Amino acid sequence: MSSIELTDSQKKILQELVDLYRESESAVKGESIAEMVDRNPGTIRNQMQSLKALQLVEGVPGPKGGYKPTANAYSALDIQEMDEPETVPLAHNGERVENANVQEIDLISVHHPEKCRAEIHLQGSVREFHDGDSVTVGPTPKSHLVIEGEIDGTVDTDNVLVLNTSGMRAPAEN
Repeated sequence: MSSIELTDSQKKILQELVDLYRESESAVKGESIAEMVDRNPGTIRNQMQSLKALQLVEGVPGPKGGYKPTANAYSALDIQEMDEPETVPLAHNGERVENANVQEIDLISVHHPEKCRAEIHLQGSVREFHDGDSVTVGPTPKSHLVIEGEIDGTVDTDNVLVLNTSGMRAPAEN
């Protein structure tokens, strides 16, 4: 499928649909999405029509109906779905987060230790994370890397935490 250009609003709504769908594993009501993205339910219905036309969502009729993301939605949001992904632990203010999995870690300004930052891409919502909160990521499966830091910002349309790192460690190989 060719790359689909989404508006920020469409991306945020689609990302929220994916997050809510992962949490519930059932169709998501437009009202639930509207509440999470602070929009009018009518706006969400209109956006869902556009997203349906792009084959990114499907409507589920009936009393338990709502919307479900399609495989194309994951592709448009650049989310890799794996059958059994390795779990990379994530702690928020000292407590393990169960409903999020680290998908990717990007290190920024590694050459400048005082300003080293990390972008932590999650499978799961970042709505409960706030500037100044402490986060520990890892150990990662292969290198056993652990990153600690403080949240400097979030990108809710991409489920990214931006950390000012306070420490990184990985055991030396024998």
